[in-house]
Amino acid sequence: MKKNDKKEGCLKKEPSNSKAKITSKQVVAMTGVILLVLMYVLTLVLALTDNSSSGNFFALSLACTLIVPIIVFLYNWMYARITGKKAMGDPDEIKSEDEV
Repeated sequence: MKKNDKKEGCLKKEPSNSKAKITSKQVVAMTGVILLVLMYVLTLVLALTDNSSSGNFFALSLACTLIVPIIVFLYNWMYARITGKKAMGDPDEIKSEDEV
């Protein structure tokens, strides 16, 4: 076996017939991102059009900037607790990493 053959074997990816499975955690995370982006765009448009309610939408955008990620995190944490999987930021997971 030549050196080049070994390198080429590492770089080649075998085609997989299975499609990537989209999890509910990914759907919730993308929904949160889309919601925040739409909220920011709506606030910007209202501010540029000099709408009288633009101040209220700005305050709502600030609140959603904090609330939406917290809701997404809580969903992921509860999903992991219900299914018995490990969750990111789980205190049990942090302890096991520190012990190793």
